[in-house]
Amino acid sequence: MDSEKVIARDNNYVLHTYNRNPIVIEKGHGLHAYGPEGQNYLDFTSGIGVNSLGYCDLEWAEAVSRQAHKLQHTSNLYYTAPCSKLAKALCRRTGMSKVFFANSGAEANEGAIKAARKYSFDHYGEGRSTVITLVNSFHGRTLATLTATGQDGFHQYFGPFNEGFVYAPAGDIDRLTKLVDAHTCAVMLELVQGEGGVVALDPLFVQEVRALCDEKDLCLIVDEVQTGVGRTGTFLACEQYNLRPDIVTLAKGLGGGLPIGAVLVSDKVAAGMGPGSHGSTFGGNPVVCAGANVVMGRLDERFLAGVREHGAQLRAGLEKLPHVTDVSGLGLMLGVQFEDGIQASDVLAACRERGLLVLTAKTRLRLLPPLVVTAHDIERALVILDEVLCGMDPLRP
Repeated sequence: MDSEKVIARDNNYVLHTYNRNPIVIEKGHGLHAYGPEGQNYLDFTSGIGVNSLGYCDLEWAEAVSRQAHKLQHTSNLYYTAPCSKLAKALCRRTGMSKVFFANSGAEANEGAIKAARKYSFDHYGEGRSTVITLVNSFHGRTLATLTATGQDGFHQYFGPFNEGFVYAPAGDIDRLTKLVDAHTCAVMLELVQGEGGVVALDPLFVQEVRALCDEKDLCLIVDEVQTGVGRTGTFLACEQYNLRPDIVTLAKGLGGGLPIGAVLVSDKVAAGMGPGSHGSTFGGNPVVCAGANVVMGRLDERFLAGVREHGAQLRAGLEKLPHVTDVSGLGLMLGVQFEDGIQASDVLAACRERGLLVLTAKTRLRLLPPLVVTAHDIERALVILDEVLCGMDPLRP
């Protein structure tokens, strides 16, 4: 089926909750996505950070295929080897005690909120349930995680929104401290605010939040849905902040292209989450876990060193481009701010026409290439961006 027919059918039958790019992707390999008419795109989006090993990595695809031929699903009423193998790898890699598997980042964050409230209820009783999040944060699109998201633009249309969330400006420990009262149970952070413009938190602020949580016995939740699984150059971004949270959430790149979420908890939080406290029909699915185990096996220190090296190469190249005023983020999670008059959405559209797929976040261009990106891929992307930006006039209305 050609692109025009695919787009027309989609427009007829799929609920229009996405502003899709006007292209069809039929297949992919590595960093390259292909359309039905032979279009070739260099993909620096990795499915919004999901395709950590690129498109259709051979080892990953074979592991998923073997498991699908063996056992595709059995529910959490029984044990499976891929699930327990992944749980062991995650706990040993992060130093956390236990893990709960879900199907997405939003579900993982829902589980994290429940776990924090359960800990607080067990130790302090009813009424200590408020979670402090940061202004400009993003934690998901379910009703609870939408409310946890610290952006007014998301708090429309779907009310009433859940109670139990308040917001502090990122970097302002005094404002955050003043929000803590007898009803507070947790603080929830993204170490790099992805949807909020790819803005990394100040390390001192993060350590001050950790100290405050220790003093008040609050659970510190770190949302690593986008920053985790090697995206910033370490397995967790927490490692670069010398931070040990009480709860960490993962998703996106962990599955390598299949839907997964994970809630990692410390000993103190794990103790309260017994049978019946949470659940998921599909969580820990053996096919998904088989793919995730390949991702986990690939992310050794040599691999992560390559992520850091290529992240530094990409950042340095972006900083030299015309009309660029700032490059933010960590590792291979970067945001690009332009001079007034240059719109990130216009840059995205022009890049797409030249065969480069990128993202936006707020006013910034956002780059999330697969972790297997090469130096050659980066140079090619920079050439396209340079051509695009050289052709733009920031003074033109």
